[in-house]
Amino acid sequence: MYRKTPFLFSAVTLVILLAACAVPSATQPPAAQPPAEQPTTPPQEAAPTQAPQAELPPAQAPEKSSTLTVLCTPQEDWCQAMTRAFEAETGIKTSYVRLSSGEALARLRAGKDNPEFSVWWGGPADTYVAAKAEGLLEPYISPNAAAIPDSQKDPEGYWTGVYVGALGFCSNRDVLAKLGVEKPDSWDDLLDERLKGQVAMAHPASSGTAYTAVWTQVVRLGSVDAAFDYLKKLHNNILQYTKSGAAPGQMAARGEIAVAIIFSHDCVKFADEGAPMLEVSFPKEGTGYEIGGVALIKGAPEPEAAKMWIDWVLTAKAQEIGATVKSYQLPTNPEAKVSERSVKLSEVKLVDYDFIEAGKSRKAITQRFEDEITVAPK
Repeated sequence: MYRKTPFLFSAVTLVILLAACAVPSATQPPAAQPPAEQPTTPPQEAAPTQAPQAELPPAQAPEKSSTLTVLCTPQEDWCQAMTRAFEAETGIKTSYVRLSSGEALARLRAGKDNPEFSVWWGGPADTYVAAKAEGLLEPYISPNAAAIPDSQKDPEGYWTGVYVGALGFCSNRDVLAKLGVEKPDSWDDLLDERLKGQVAMAHPASSGTAYTAVWTQVVRLGSVDAAFDYLKKLHNNILQYTKSGAAPGQMAARGEIAVAIIFSHDCVKFADEGAPMLEVSFPKEGTGYEIGGVALIKGAPEPEAAKMWIDWVLTAKAQEIGATVKSYQLPTNPEAKVSERSVKLSEVKLVDYDFIEAGKSRKAITQRFEDEITVAPK
């Protein structure tokens, strides 16, 4: 018995040691496996779905900002100068289509469901008011808009003013001399029977300039009916209703008419470009004026580039480009230099032009003009 005890003790001890050694081998794999599975499996499953969501917007942004198409309303050479300067400064390939204000509005209506332009630049604010009412514009308040006076921008950011111009008479002094007529300084002077076939203005449906002239009559005479009574009388002396607002000034420069009803800055431009016989005058009863706007088009295919354009055209540097191509509109940025050839508004009697009301009434008034004026006999 004495000799068997150590054997039994050794056997028991061996069993205990083997069991003790077996515990780590049985418990370590479960402890090691979960950490090995949990850190690797979820990231491998999430990576394919999360990565595209995080990377797609940055990949798309450069594509959208690499080009820009501008709907441009001012004179052709100004459109060219602005788009060239913007492209040179930003590297964004910039193109434009030049249309009169009324044509621009019609084009935006036609492309409402699939816009071809991203930003609209130039043309009277009442046309922008009409576009806003029809849901054609997208609000965007540029950080640079803070420099623009509140009276020259939409409070909700649908459009911001970039220039100001006054409506006036652009007369060919040589033609007037042959007719024995003095330079007009009154709206009633245009009714002189000696000026029959010697006056021209654009059609208000296609031209913001002409619509400004029509709404000016509404304001100064007190009602739409009174305005149309005057326009019917003026119709007798009108040679042609042009598509573009500035075209009558070119007719005056060629000696085809004596007086054009246009914005004064266009008359000065034509005079500086080789028609020194042209002279500007303003009606003593008062005249209308424009605030040329800029706006982001709703559904713009290049929204980021369009916002960059808006930011840029509100700067003093961009607004000084106009004078380099003899476009003498007054800048809205107070820091921009004003050309000596620009109109001095303090010397012109302006009517109380309500751009909001003018914009709301645009469709009805242009239709009435078509129905009552353009078809009327002379």
